[in-house]
Amino acid sequence: MAINFICYSKCSTCKKAKKWLIENGIEFDERDIVINKPTADELKLWIEKSNLSIKKFFNTSGVLYREMGLKDKINDMSFDEQIEILSSDGKMVKRPILITDNNVLVGFKEKEWEEVFK
Repeated sequence: MAINFICYSKCSTCKKAKKWLIENGIEFDERDIVINKPTADELKLWIEKSNLSIKKFFNTSGVLYREMGLKDKINDMSFDEQIEILSSDGKMVKRPILITDNNVLVGFKEKEWEEVFK
């Protein structure tokens, strides 16, 4: 199973998630979300595969999200407008993102991740 771990090296949650993967002997390819930001097409694919709403992919605690006042604007935006914002800056995207053959997990919830690797 190919596993992609999309993270930000300075993010404490990403560090915890990476440690969990290593401790559980799970091999993965790591990608820094800031250096190699997701494309619009990748985001669309991940959203579809995750069965989550696009809103779950926004880093709502991020500085950029708050600076842009997205909390008040996001509901009035089209899907494509939201994708454009997400793909404009890796820090806009909630992380970590774990991509396996059958799953896309956003954020690190240990129980959720354990389910994938049972």
